[in-house]
Amino acid sequence: MEKYIMALDQGTTSSRCILFDPRGTVCSLAQKPYGQIYPQPGWVEHDPMEIWGSQMGVAQEAMEKIGAKWDQIQAIGITNQRETTVVWDKKTGKPVYNAIVWQCRRTADFCEELKKKGLQDTIREKTGLLLDPYFSGTKVRWILDHVEGARKRAREGELLFGTVDTWLIWNLTRGKVHATDVSNASRTMLFNIHTLSWDEELLKMMDIPRSMLPEVRATDAFFGETDPGLLGGPVPIRAAVGDQQSALFGHGCLTPGSVKNTFGTGGFLLMNTGEAPVLSSHNLLTTVAWKIGGEVNYALEGSVFIAGAAIQWLRDELHLILSSAETEESSRKVEDAGGVYFVPSFVGLGAPYWEPRAKGMILGITRGTNKNHIIRATVESLAYQTWDVLRAMEEDASLKLGVLKTDGGAAQNRFLLQFQADIAGVPVEHPENSEITALGAAKIAGLSADFFEEDGERADSWKKELFRPEMDAHARKILLAGWKKAVACALYYAGLKEEEGEW
Repeated sequence: MEKYIMALDQGTTSSRCILFDPRGTVCSLAQKPYGQIYPQPGWVEHDPMEIWGSQMGVAQEAMEKIGAKWDQIQAIGITNQRETTVVWDKKTGKPVYNAIVWQCRRTADFCEELKKKGLQDTIREKTGLLLDPYFSGTKVRWILDHVEGARKRAREGELLFGTVDTWLIWNLTRGKVHATDVSNASRTMLFNIHTLSWDEELLKMMDIPRSMLPEVRATDAFFGETDPGLLGGPVPIRAAVGDQQSALFGHGCLTPGSVKNTFGTGGFLLMNTGEAPVLSSHNLLTTVAWKIGGEVNYALEGSVFIAGAAIQWLRDELHLILSSAETEESSRKVEDAGGVYFVPSFVGLGAPYWEPRAKGMILGITRGTNKNHIIRATVESLAYQTWDVLRAMEEDASLKLGVLKTDGGAAQNRFLLQFQADIAGVPVEHPENSEITALGAAKIAGLSADFFEEDGERADSWKKELFRPEMDAHARKILLAGWKKAVACALYYAGLKEEEGEW
């Protein structure tokens, strides 16, 4: 009788369930999108009950597709959108408000108040995070401040808070387990990444009662068993991990200096920095990667705001292409970008610049510029932005990158992967298996349940394609100099001034 690991992959726009065999092969997959709620500009919400219902539904569907029974599921690993915040009634299990999504900017004014009080350095030192509405802490405070009676009920111990992993675990165990793991806790802006515990000073700063918070466990901890009525019998939950950390583990980035980049709508780069947190001097985030086998690993994280979204813009707004796949052929139709650079700062520039006022720019256009030059410059911009973050990571961590591992939709473009290798000056590895995030959670749960071999090799057996640098150092230097000038123009246009020759 075949045995499986179940990965519950709860994302920002859909809930997915994947069943893996001991070789890391996908045996069954089910996916269900759910609603996005936009109460007003800059606000983003989800219905927590719809998240739970869709996740439970795809778990049952994935089992039904291959006739799997509950006793064939050796363990469950959960991976999730990280900073999204849920507050619910401890007795009834009903949310007191919609989940406030990581993208939501409603707490920007409160963050500015904290900055004016000079608290950003304290928050950065304790949590490794920038003071920003992105993270969970200010979202919890908003709910307590704006839902009638919520603060009083929270102080009386009647309300619980959790990121999406905690919400799923609580429901899967019918309220028996209120817990999270260190990777998700480190994204709340309430967690001290040095002591690996909730921080009383931060809780006081946000005015959040300690009683609301989940117990923090290791990433490979036992998180209880599912209620027998859900999957047909009790199935152990043996992993919980944030989605980007899960992808890092799924890629096998287990040693200091190993890096992955997810080319999605934006780009998420994480570098494993080993057993000690590295505080960035280049506006990167310091986060807990995981705690597995009793050992903690940390990571540096840099976010590129616009990656695949730039390709979508070519398609949907400029109508230069009919599909994203066309960009590879178009990029190869010209020898180079013809001196054209595209800085896709549609929503400001992310790491390492963090300039929200920056606007998108296309520079270097001549009479001979055609649409293929524009398309190629757009694709190349993904690689340039990635290089910016990689350089910052290497300098912060004093570690040299050996290979860049990639996943995500835009990574299907082989021209992009080759150009990325050329610009970064290191090999770029792309796996045939596209389910890297879910695989990471499955591997952690599987190792915890002795499902895979101890070193996880059996879960790393899929094929990989390697793109090696082919560009000479001089050509690379010239292209990167042009990119730096293009970014400098975007920053100048945003109102910044040159200081001592650096931007």
